[in-house]
Amino acid sequence: MRWQHVPVLMLLLALLVVPGTAQGTKYLYGSPDLSATISGTNEFAPGAETQLAVIISNSGLNTHKIVGSTLITPDDQPNTAKLVSVALKSTDTPFTIKTDPQFLSDIMGGASGTATFDVKVADSAEPGTYVLPLEVTYTYLLDAEEYGSDVLRYNYQKTTKTLPLTVRVTPDLRVEVLDVRSESLNVGTEGYVYLTLKNIGHDTANKAIAKVTRSGASPLIPTDGSAYVGTFEPGETVDVKFKVSVADTAEPQSYPLDVAVTYEDYEGKTVTSRSATIGLPVGGKIAFEVVSPTSVLYLGQKSILEVVYRNTGAATVYNAQARISAVNPFTSSDDTAFLGDLAPGETATARFEMNVDGDGTEKEYGIDSEIRYRDDLDNSKISDTMKVRVALERRQDTIFTNPAFLVVLAAVIIGAGYYIFVYRKKQR
Repeated sequence: MRWQHVPVLMLLLALLVVPGTAQGTKYLYGSPDLSATISGTNEFAPGAETQLAVIISNSGLNTHKIVGSTLITPDDQPNTAKLVSVALKSTDTPFTIKTDPQFLSDIMGGASGTATFDVKVADSAEPGTYVLPLEVTYTYLLDAEEYGSDVLRYNYQKTTKTLPLTVRVTPDLRVEVLDVRSESLNVGTEGYVYLTLKNIGHDTANKAIAKVTRSGASPLIPTDGSAYVGTFEPGETVDVKFKVSVADTAEPQSYPLDVAVTYEDYEGKTVTSRSATIGLPVGGKIAFEVVSPTSVLYLGQKSILEVVYRNTGAATVYNAQARISAVNPFTSSDDTAFLGDLAPGETATARFEMNVDGDGTEKEYGIDSEIRYRDDLDNSKISDTMKVRVALERRQDTIFTNPAFLVVLAAVIIGAGYYIFVYRKKQR
């Protein structure tokens, strides 16, 4: 036998002599070591509503391990945090937690779990750093006692720890509307909106621009919705002016309009404040009506048509002009009449020269008419179409309307006048 074969032979003999056994493992020392961090930013502005994602990490280690054939391996390791639940608190902070405690199940050593909480920052929150306590409750394996070769008793320990989460409230600009005034704001027109704004936040706004924007489907639509403010200090007030149009479909009532300020914040970033919504009263639509009775015109003759218009709207109109649309059997070489300025409730009379075709039908007609005017902002507007009622009749000829009779009558009058003149001259 060669000597190099001896070790192999001894190993084979050992395997034959020692029966197969299972190796058990037991950890003597170890426990969970939990910490919490915020995923994403921990900076929030006053009034913000956000979802705060918190990562709970377990860095606990098992430091002593025993391996033996007579040991029973436990199902759990001492550094595993079992049945983990987390609750975010807001004691003595301007934060409101809207989410109940959450269950995360088990977190093994070297692993982590995430809990998400809905958080609201108070509008009045002062800028600064705050600590939100995160209460973490879990159970871990304290030790495992063996009874004989097949019984293992687990001893678990329940623990609650409070982990600090640092959050920061940033300074911001918040807009408060102290005063609202409107001018010439009527349905279908443009008007002005005057606002007094106050910075009730804690940030000095640089290059601030006040803006008004449409609120949802409101009929108030800004046509000149920006006003430069410049530096806007905390507690400072400014007066701004905007131009707003009102849709034709609106009704005379109050409608919303949103107000915000775009500015450079304390970090030099361009941001926009949260919007404040105001209500603006809108006056009725500018309207007119024909208040004169039905006019009578005669077939085959030229006549003067007089029409009386009334301003039935809620605002004064300026440089109003009435216009008619003459159609067969009417014609006109003068279809426009100047009415001037009309305050609400005032009337004005327009006179149009009308020719009536002799072949027309004797009946009542409706002639279209409209009024062009200027509003308070000097915008040119045209009213809705109105109907001017005209009845056509045929004039009955009499002796007094016969042209021949009128010529003879004129000659008689002239002759009589001449005779009287000569007679009186002779008497002198």
